[in-house]
Amino acid sequence: MELVSQIIFITELIGVIAFAVSGAMLGIEKKLDLFGVMVFAVTTACGGGVVRDILLGVIPPMMFRKSIYLMVALISSIAAFCLASVMGSFWAKHVDAYNCWMNFLDALGLGVFAATSVNTVMQLYPKSGVFMATFMGTITAVGGGAIRDTMANQIPLIFRKRIYAIAAIIGSVVHYYMMKAGVPAAASMFFCIGSIVVIRILAAYYRWNLPKAPEGEWLHEKDSKDMHK
Repeated sequence: MELVSQIIFITELIGVIAFAVSGAMLGIEKKLDLFGVMVFAVTTACGGGVVRDILLGVIPPMMFRKSIYLMVALISSIAAFCLASVMGSFWAKHVDAYNCWMNFLDALGLGVFAATSVNTVMQLYPKSGVFMATFMGTITAVGGGAIRDTMANQIPLIFRKRIYAIAAIIGSVVHYYMMKAGVPAAASMFFCIGSIVVIRILAAYYRWNLPKAPEGEWLHEKDSKDMHK
């Protein structure tokens, strides 16, 4: 069990780095200063975990009890800030490569936090159902990004990006049932992470999207009528 805990801990740190860099890069794109970039990074990397811990009654949240998560997020954000300052012109010339790396980091963070959160729920509440485990896995994976996007004054990615939260839901469900079937936690966790990363990469490559309601003429007519009232 000690080995599994160490694997989960290392995996969580990888997820923190991935999400912190993703959040930092959005802060840089929004032309924030170093402090703003660090706030975006910490929010993205740790925000979902704080929400999960509060919902599960883990008070104070893990972020405040294990400072290593915060420190890793801060160091990652500073490194991303310095790297962007030095290599900004390089990435400007290789936008496609930059977008691929950002999508991969985002997918990796999504998978890691979904998987580790399902583990947390199963440890704290062994008799929990699939809904609780899936909800906590998904809210942890997307919560930090949603808070960050709200601070950036934009619609959260989970409501507009290709198969984003859906990937976390699928991975969490698979992870839950694999553990229930007796698959070792570490193997199940890595399968969950891998499946989420693959789904996100395929969704980005093939531009998979959930259907949206067509913006019909009646909406424009309604707006026109409202303006003339």
